[in-house]
Amino acid sequence: MEFKDYYDILEVKRNATQDEIKRSYRKLARKYHPDVSKEENAEERFKQLGEAYEVLRDPEKRAAYDQLGADWQAGQDFRPPPDWDQGFEFHGAGIDDSQFSDFFESLFGRRGYAEGRTTRHHDFHARGRDSHAKVLIDLEDAYQGASRTLTLKHSELGADGRPILKERTLNVRIPRGVRQGQHIRLAKQGGAGIGDGSAGDLYLEVEFARHPYYHVEGKDVYLDLPVTPWEAALGATVKVPTPAGTVDLKIPANSATGRKLRLKGRGIPAKQPGDLYVVLQIALPPADSESAKQAYSKFRQAVDFNPRTRLGV
Repeated sequence: MEFKDYYDILEVKRNATQDEIKRSYRKLARKYHPDVSKEENAEERFKQLGEAYEVLRDPEKRAAYDQLGADWQAGQDFRPPPDWDQGFEFHGAGIDDSQFSDFFESLFGRRGYAEGRTTRHHDFHARGRDSHAKVLIDLEDAYQGASRTLTLKHSELGADGRPILKERTLNVRIPRGVRQGQHIRLAKQGGAGIGDGSAGDLYLEVEFARHPYYHVEGKDVYLDLPVTPWEAALGATVKVPTPAGTVDLKIPANSATGRKLRLKGRGIPAKQPGDLYVVLQIALPPADSESAKQAYSKFRQAVDFNPRTRLGV
């Protein structure tokens, strides 16, 4: 995927003020509007301008975009790193990004952010905007619950009209049983209210950090478990790690690679908890010694087995 330089598209410098970005967009939008422009690529150019302006006009999206593209170099394919927007705090109304490119979607996804603003008392008082951020937690936190200190980044406009990246630290209670994609609501931790209006709320979208052993699907947890050929063939009882501690698992005889064994109720805790599925993966010992080679040779002579029989060869 090609990196899109939104500053270049809008013909402004990277340190341009928000007013300069707005003026340039309006000028170029008039020039390339498909209804009036005679330029050959007017429609595509107009679409690119809208995409670039949607990001750069918003100080929060602009700060996130600037950080993401800081290390990009010309000629490289663009691949946003996983969870690049983790810890970024966004405000503002939802957007319809169906008209935008895959590049835009890779940055901000198909999701909007609720405005959450209401007014009262003849507009002299208004509730603050709700804000949203994605946070990474460990899978184990969902099993036990935890208290975590989180640092969120957000941007504010400085006196010179350019966005300034700031941070704030919050102590957050991670509830037991939280699932990926759920939101933790922190009351009155969003945008400040106007006048006597109360502050908005902060919604933290939960994502699980990449785990070396497990992957999660809804409330269910999956573990690929290496087993020896003799454990799979003869059956065995082995120790298996789970996010809640080690358990004993009975492997039935004549098990094959890919067989799933269910540990009922050992997935994400809930009123109806998920399950933990152990997926067997047969691991072959290396033939890296003379004794190992002899053992394989004896096994070949003792067992008449052709795994390619079903292929007719």
